[in-house]
Amino acid sequence: MTRLRGSSIARMISLSGAGSMTTRGRCNPTQQEQNIVLTYPLQALSFDRRDRAYALDGAVPPGQIRPIPQAQARSKNGHFGGESMKRRTILQAALAGAAAVAVPHASRAQTARKLSYLTWNIADQEQLFKEEFADFRSANPGVEIEWLDKKGTELPAFYQTQLVAGTAPDVVDLQGAIWVEYAANGGLLDLTPYLKKEPEVAKLFNPDYLASWQYQGKNYMLPFYIAKTLLYYNKTLFKEAELSAPPSTFDELLSYAQKMAKGEKTGLLTLNFDWLYWPLFKMNGIELLTPDMKKAAFNTPQMAAVLDRLAKATDSGAINKISWTGRWVEPNGAFAGNTVGMLHAHSSSYFFVKGQGSWINESTLGVAQAPGYWATPTNHGFGISKSTKNPDLAWAFLKHVTGTKWATRFSQSRKLLTGNIAADRAGLEYLRKDDPLGAQVLQTQLEHT
Repeated sequence: MTRLRGSSIARMISLSGAGSMTTRGRCNPTQQEQNIVLTYPLQALSFDRRDRAYALDGAVPPGQIRPIPQAQARSKNGHFGGESMKRRTILQAALAGAAAVAVPHASRAQTARKLSYLTWNIADQEQLFKEEFADFRSANPGVEIEWLDKKGTELPAFYQTQLVAGTAPDVVDLQGAIWVEYAANGGLLDLTPYLKKEPEVAKLFNPDYLASWQYQGKNYMLPFYIAKTLLYYNKTLFKEAELSAPPSTFDELLSYAQKMAKGEKTGLLTLNFDWLYWPLFKMNGIELLTPDMKKAAFNTPQMAAVLDRLAKATDSGAINKISWTGRWVEPNGAFAGNTVGMLHAHSSSYFFVKGQGSWINESTLGVAQAPGYWATPTNHGFGISKSTKNPDLAWAFLKHVTGTKWATRFSQSRKLLTGNIAADRAGLEYLRKDDPLGAQVLQTQLEHT
């Protein structure tokens, strides 16, 4: 079993689609901003009132559109359906309603070439996306792109509803392994034929990460941005406890944590995402599922023994209790407080912690792989909804946003890795000049994959 690629367990336990690791932000466009042309009425796309959909053409004010019909249930075979009113019909209604109240000087290009684009809690990248869209439209005249961003707590339920209604966005950003359910139930388009036809596309990406989006031998996603868990450690607290290097085994992880536990200080924190606990069990040789992924494999005396050790370590103060109660802000904030020895988290935690911890620099914060090099991926990938009316255009859009040019821009803007080999090389080079410690953090994401 490889450490990251092909880890079916790691993928399966990500199915809950835990909250996004991206910075939260909202879009506040103005009519003067180039490329933003239409805020569709709520009913037109059945989007949440707190979100906006964007089409990139000439500005038109919103009109009043009748609601879409109720979503139909899945068909008997479990696949997503709902054909009473297709997205094309809904969008045509939106355009018709908007045109009825359009200001005289505004105009719209009438075209059937439309793409809807759903992202996962990354609205802060609005400016970059606008540039990406404009570049794509210059190569594909007449294409309209609608963009909607949803928070991580909202997107899975929203996308599920759209799939059932037959109005799913053409292109969707999905985190972890939540995509597996959609692929298995016929919600996502198999990208394998496209990758076979254009083998140069697959060569752009880290093969281990690209392979993590395979289901039954078929590729359903392309990398958007990638991350996996690692171990951060407080060098100052390590020195005080006479520890010279990060732990290399589970036993050392707990014993090191115990040595640093005294007074208000604790030894270890882990983010409270259920799937993120997996490396702690795998360090002990525990599998969560059988090889065929049909039965639980963790109900064993060994699992009970590991849980008992974790519980006792928590009671003693070796493990900070926030590991089991906090989710993102609380554990990261606690580690930033300079009273915890180690933090088990993914790479994006670094930027959160650094923003709150004035003590953090190359001399005080260390980064390492977790014992055994076990890690849980928390990747984001782009897929195409099988219900799309423009699959070839959607594929062209996927290639555009994940290609080296825009992946490089995204990597540098967000200080993350994309899975695009050339883009990540450039992104790391850029970050080494601006934040050498941050570059060390991201470098771990390309090792032991």
